[in-house]
Amino acid sequence: VCRSNKSPWVCLTCSSVHCGRYVNGHAKKHYEDAQIPMTNHKKTEKQEKIQHTVCMDCSSYSTYCYRCDDFVVNDTKLGLVQKVREHLQNLENSAFTSDRHRKRKLLENSSLNSKLLKVNGSTTALCATGLRNLGNTCFMNAILQSLSNIQQFCCYFKELPAVELRNGKTAGRRTYHTRSQGDNNVSLVEEFRKTLCALWQGSQTAFSPESLFYVVWKIMPNFRGYQQQDAHEFMRYLLDHLHLELQGGFNGVSRSVILQESSNLSASNKCCINGASTVVTAIFGGILQNEVNCLICGTESRKFDPFLDLSLDIPSQFRNKRTKNQESGPMCTLRDCLRSFTDLEELDETELYMCHKCKKKQKSTKKFWIQKLPKVLCLHLKRFHWTAYLRNKVDTYVEFPLRGLDMKCYLLEPENSGPESCLYDLVAVVVHHGSGVGSGHYTAYAAHEGRWFHFNDSTVTLTDEETVGKAKAYILFYVERQAKPGAEKL
Repeated sequence: VCRSNKSPWVCLTCSSVHCGRYVNGHAKKHYEDAQIPMTNHKKTEKQEKIQHTVCMDCSSYSTYCYRCDDFVVNDTKLGLVQKVREHLQNLENSAFTSDRHRKRKLLENSSLNSKLLKVNGSTTALCATGLRNLGNTCFMNAILQSLSNIQQFCCYFKELPAVELRNGKTAGRRTYHTRSQGDNNVSLVEEFRKTLCALWQGSQTAFSPESLFYVVWKIMPNFRGYQQQDAHEFMRYLLDHLHLELQGGFNGVSRSVILQESSNLSASNKCCINGASTVVTAIFGGILQNEVNCLICGTESRKFDPFLDLSLDIPSQFRNKRTKNQESGPMCTLRDCLRSFTDLEELDETELYMCHKCKKKQKSTKKFWIQKLPKVLCLHLKRFHWTAYLRNKVDTYVEFPLRGLDMKCYLLEPENSGPESCLYDLVAVVVHHGSGVGSGHYTAYAAHEGRWFHFNDSTVTLTDEETVGKAKAYILFYVERQAKPGAEKL
């Protein structure tokens, strides 16, 4: 229909070929057009065959059922699905296809050569790898690319021992999943490790994270389907599930080995969330002190809350969109958002504090202090707000520093911190383009070996600090600045 040669899907009922979900979705339209209105609940075998519900991805040879909305491994008694798969593989190995692949490789090499850049007088290749969009999965791609450039976090996973998910005669073959397989047969840590290893190798221009996305569907039901999702929500689910899986060990790697490696990362003052410390809490974990004061009797209540990221409001005075005739007011900065988060505020009527001395809910004030800063400070700007029945986006530009973010003034005990232990440098930014949380597009900027890259799904381009600084940030990742050699270690 659209003459696209990307992601071809073949219908296993009539052998017609259309583009799959990842392009224009004509394979799905083919299924929808073939639907028959059912007059009764019983379906005859003939009606079942006419439904055109099952198709196969000609690139990965995985089989998909539109009725189940899932990849399946079920075959006919005669093994017809496997025969189609073998036939497609034979076609791929044919001389015609080999010639086509050779031409494609020449084109890829020429495009790679066009991405050569000069660094210190010598020419080097752009070794960054993009992530293919599997159907509105830009939210996942932006987070994965950001995390892959946080070296201490990324290196931990890449250095974990590889885990073979299948043994014996099936070792090395492609795994085809089915709904009957339980969650015990999938490993988020292992697929996350494989994805990180595929990035920055320079061997391919784009990597398809299908296996990781399948595991995400299995263990995070909120992200099933192909609608746009919130990148911050995905990041929190991803980190929480990685943390939980690392605590329990995964696929043959003992819990003690993982915890030992995590302990090597964080020798001092670990932040534990839901049990023992892992690399997730060792890198992203910080501690907040929540201080509440009763305005009637003055009783003070303190509580320590661990965090993996801080969600910051954009102050209301910066949210109004200005018309062309209006004078531009002061620019909103990241410091304004941090100050709004940590400043003393009076709780409204819906958040009355239960005072233990007064024995009833009273008006009170609340203030946050940071008791412990993390190695990687993740700051989420709350750009989506519910108004009546709609969730609107705050499109205000927030100025943020690329280096030297000083967090000392937000610490509970700043006098106990070292001279540079509170300084952070930016390593990655996730940006949401568009007007709504359920729509739009996510991309990421990230620094790698002193250079900034823009990650837009499968496309990766070099960029500069000025362009990064102009981005309307949604999530900011700051890395703690390392103390200079010879400085006193705390």
